[in-house]
Amino acid sequence: MAAALPVGALALGGAALDAVTTGAPPLRLGAAVAVGSALSILLILGGLLGVLGAADSGRGLLRHILDGLVIAASVFYAGWTLVIEPLHRHYVGNPIPLRLHASCVVAAGPILVGAVALGVFVAVALQSPAVRGQCLAAAVTCLSASALPTAVLFHHPALTVVSAAGYALGGLVLAVVAAAAPRRSRHPAEPYRDGLAVSLGLVGLAAVACVVHLLFLDGTIDQISVATAVVIGGALAAQQALARMDLRGTTERLANSEAHFRLMAHTDPLTGLANRRQLLATLQDEAVGGPPCVLLSVDLDGFKNINDTRGHDVGDAVLVEVATRLRTNVRPGDLAVRVGGDEFAVLMWAPPSEATAVAERLLAVLCRPYEVEGGLVFLSASVGLAGCATADSIEGLVRNADVALRFAKQRGKQRVEQYDLAYDQWLHRRTDLEHELRGAVDRGELMLVYQPIVRLPEGRVTGVEALLRWHHPRLGTVPPDEFIPLAEEAGLINRLGAFVLHEACHQLSRWIVDGHDVHVAVNVSPRELHDPEYARRVADVLHGHRVPPERLVIEVTEHAVAQDVQQLVDRLTALRAAGVRVALDDFGSGYSSLGQLRTLPVDILKIDRTLVAPIGTGSARFAPPLADVVVQLGNRLGLDVVAEGITEVGQHRVLEEAGCRYAQGDLFGRPMPAERVEALFRAVEAPPRERDTELDESAKVQNVGSVDSGREMGQS
Repeated sequence: MAAALPVGALALGGAALDAVTTGAPPLRLGAAVAVGSALSILLILGGLLGVLGAADSGRGLLRHILDGLVIAASVFYAGWTLVIEPLHRHYVGNPIPLRLHASCVVAAGPILVGAVALGVFVAVALQSPAVRGQCLAAAVTCLSASALPTAVLFHHPALTVVSAAGYALGGLVLAVVAAAAPRRSRHPAEPYRDGLAVSLGLVGLAAVACVVHLLFLDGTIDQISVATAVVIGGALAAQQALARMDLRGTTERLANSEAHFRLMAHTDPLTGLANRRQLLATLQDEAVGGPPCVLLSVDLDGFKNINDTRGHDVGDAVLVEVATRLRTNVRPGDLAVRVGGDEFAVLMWAPPSEATAVAERLLAVLCRPYEVEGGLVFLSASVGLAGCATADSIEGLVRNADVALRFAKQRGKQRVEQYDLAYDQWLHRRTDLEHELRGAVDRGELMLVYQPIVRLPEGRVTGVEALLRWHHPRLGTVPPDEFIPLAEEAGLINRLGAFVLHEACHQLSRWIVDGHDVHVAVNVSPRELHDPEYARRVADVLHGHRVPPERLVIEVTEHAVAQDVQQLVDRLTALRAAGVRVALDDFGSGYSSLGQLRTLPVDILKIDRTLVAPIGTGSARFAPPLADVVVQLGNRLGLDVVAEGITEVGQHRVLEEAGCRYAQGDLFGRPMPAERVEALFRAVEAPPRERDTELDESAKVQNVGSVDSGREMGQS
C-alpha cells in the first residue's frame, strides 16, 4: 500500500490539475477528487497505525480516531472562536454566514477526515517520539490530500499544484519511512493511554475558548459552538465507554493470569498433580486443628536406572503413569502430590489403620508393570506412613513420613512402613555417630585388635586379621557392624581404611623386627577398590613401614566380587603384582560362582562361617556337608583355605579330617590387642611349662568384640 501511495497521489493530482486548467465541471470532478482524497487519508491513517502496531484491533483503531476527532474539534473550535470569527468581524463587520452550498459540503468531507487524521498523528507523535518522522510525513500527505478537492472546486490552479505536489511528495516520503520502520506491538495487558492526555488537554483549550467567547467577544452560543460541543461530548463519551471496556478486559486478564500462575505455582507441570507447595498449603489450611490425617511418602525403587538405561522420555512417561494411578486410586477428597523427582505423597483424611490399608492397595497398584514406548517397565515402590498425631508441626509430619519411608527402603523396599518413635531415636544416634566418626581418627578413638589365624592341626599362629574398634568417651564402645556401614554411606570408609592399613603395617613391622614370622590380613571396602591408585598407595605404605609385601593379605568379600568383577580383577592383579597376597573372604555366602573363582587373582580362600557352623544336635552336627567340598576345591586351585568362625572343638576335628590347613575363630582366640597377640607368639616359642602360663594369661583377655570381617566391613 505504501509503495502505491505516491503513484496514486500523482495520478489524482494530475487529474485535478488537468480539470482546473481545462475548465471541466468543478462539482462532479471535485466530488470524485474529494472521495479519492478522503479514502487515501483513511488508508494512510490505517496503514500507518498498523505499521506502528497501534491498531491491531478494531477497538484500537476506534480509540485513535476518537482521539483525533477530539483533537481536531478542539483545535478547530479554539481557532474558530479566538481567531477566524473575530478577524472576520473586525474586517467585514458581521459574523461569518453559515450557508451549506454543495461545493462546501464536498470540500468539507476530506477536510474533516484530514483534520481527524492530523489529530491522530499529533497524538501518536507526542506519545511516541520515535515515530515522529512517520507521523510528520503522514500529516503532510493528508493535509495536501484534504486541500486538493478545495482547490479543484474553487478553481485555484496554484493551490492545486501545491496540494498535488505535497500529496505526491509526502506519499513518497511516507512510503520510504514506513518501509524502514520496525513494527511495534503493544503488550495486550497494557491499558490504552496513547493520545488521551493530548486530547483531554485540548478539550480544556476548547473550554477556555468558549469562556473567552462568552465573556469577552460575542457573548452568544452560535451553531458552531453547539455542533463542536456535540462532537467533543460524543467523542469523550465514546472514549469513556472504551476506557471502561479496557479496564474490564484488563481486570479479567489479570484475574485469569493470577489464577493461571496460582495454578502453575501449586501444580506439578509434568504430572498435573499438586506439588509440595500445595501440600504444605493444604496442611496449613486444613490439617492444623482439623480432622485426623495421615501423610504417605512414596518413592519409586530403582527409578534412576530407568532414566539411565531407557532415557528421560521413558522416565517421564512412567512418572505420568504413576500420577494417573495415584489420582485414580486415592479416595475422594484425598490429595495426591508429586514432591519432586520420583518422590510422591498422598494426604489422607483418615485414621492410621484405614490409611495403612489404602497404602497397601496403592503399593500393589504402583508395582504393576508400566507399558511405555519400547516395552514394559518394571518398578517397585516403598511407602512411609505418618499420622498427624505423631508430630506437633507440619514440618514434623512431613519429616516423620520421610523417616518411615527411609526405613521401608532399608528393610527391603516394596513395603509400607508406619512411623515409630524408635526410628527417631535411631536417626538421632546415626546422625550423632556420623558427626563423631568424622573426627574419631584425629582424636585417637580408633584402635586395632587382632584375631589369630592358626595352622592345623598344631594350632600355631601364622597370622592375624586386623579388626577396627571404636571407643567413644560419651557413646561408649560402638559396634563395628554399626559404624562401618555408616562410614560407607557417609564417604568416610577410605579414611578409615587408610588408618587401618597404616596401623596394621606399623604393628606388623614391629613384629617382624621382633622376629615373629606372621602375616596380617586387612579388610578392604569395595569403595576403596574403586580407586585406581589403591595398589600404589598400598605399596607406598608397605615401603614406608619396611614391610615385605608378602606379609600383607588384602581381604575382599564375595559381595565386592559381585558388584564389578572386571574392575576388581584389575585392582587385585595390581596388588598381586606388587607382591601382596589376596584373600577372598566369606566364600560360600551366596554371591560368587565357581567360574569367577577360576578367574579371580586370589591366593587364599576363606570359608564363610555358615558353611562350618554346627547343624542339628549330637556328634553328627559337626559334619557340615559343604566344608570338605570347599577345601578340596581350594586345594585343586592351589589356594590356601582358611575356615572362619570356629568356636567348638568338634568343628576343629571335622576340618582337620577334611584337610583344611588353617582356621580362625574364638576357639583359637578372640580379637585382642597387639600385646596379647605377642603373648601367643611367646607361648608358642617358649618351653612347655612357660607356654601354659602364657596361654592362661591370654585366656584372661577381656573380650573386645568378635565381629566377622565381612559383616564388620559392612559392604554395600
